[in-house]
Amino acid sequence: MRFACLLCCLLALATQAQAQAEAPFRIGTGGQAGTYYPVGQLIARAISGPGLSAQAVPSNGSVANINGIVAGAYEAGLAQADVSHWAHAGTGIYEQRPRVEGLRVLANLYPESLHLLVGADRGIAGVADLRGRAVSLDEPGSGTLADARAVLAAFGLGDRDVRAVYLKPDQAGVRLRDRQLDGLFFVGGYPAASIAALAAETDVALLPLAGPEIAALIRRQPFFQPGVIPAGTYRGVPETPTLSVGAQLVTLASLPDATAYRVVRALWSDEARKILDSGHAQGKVIRLATAVAGLGLPLHPGAARFYREAGLLPPGTP
Repeated sequence: MRFACLLCCLLALATQAQAQAEAPFRIGTGGQAGTYYPVGQLIARAISGPGLSAQAVPSNGSVANINGIVAGAYEAGLAQADVSHWAHAGTGIYEQRPRVEGLRVLANLYPESLHLLVGADRGIAGVADLRGRAVSLDEPGSGTLADARAVLAAFGLGDRDVRAVYLKPDQAGVRLRDRQLDGLFFVGGYPAASIAALAAETDVALLPLAGPEIAALIRRQPFFQPGVIPAGTYRGVPETPTLSVGAQLVTLASLPDATAYRVVRALWSDEARKILDSGHAQGKVIRLATAVAGLGLPLHPGAARFYREAGLLPPGTP
């Protein structure tokens, strides 16, 4: 009897230890046709190891990921720097939402480019020409939707001034190809799979985002920076000026410091470097040298410890 009890205790302890050894680390990403999901998969592979099982979870994007982290659905998530800042500060699109004071950064990853894609034969030369046109602004809960509205507002337009729909990029691409839409917004690292596939099937154009309206927008929203989508990124599309915003890996301050430190250390390991370099094009852009650049909210203390040790932060930096 004592042996049986001892055996049961040992089995229970083993089961508990195994559960702890396989603690999940869920990362909210984006739609499978965008950039967040494949990049999130690379990050999950890079940080997984004994004691930590990371998983990239498809989602609606930045806002949905922050909401999911707060709700406990994810341990971390990918989010645009502007959306993260608004959430932490309770400004921008979070003026009417609960402020997420506990939001913290684990790493700045790569610059995302705003794609404003239109059918090449629609007679649309600039943002102002979108008035009265059918345009997808992306899904509710996405960072793209917030940025699309900011760009439209810079030209005196809103959802009601265009025939707005709210679709994933791949769904919007199908409608643009079939002439049910005139344009679509997408924010992500280039090349985006859904846009590349669309450009291979039909003639498209990227609208340039430059000029006084865009300069004024950058002054109002400093997380936007001038960017360029190089010629040849998409079939038949020349070099196009645009806006960029940082993509970041964020979490909550309540994530244990030891877990945050472990995740960040694994992300910047030599083995992770091989994984990031062998996957999506944006994986190659994810570099330790820019891990603490352009942050709009505090670093997680566990991540800050690693960056101090790596010499990216002065000693004593919180």
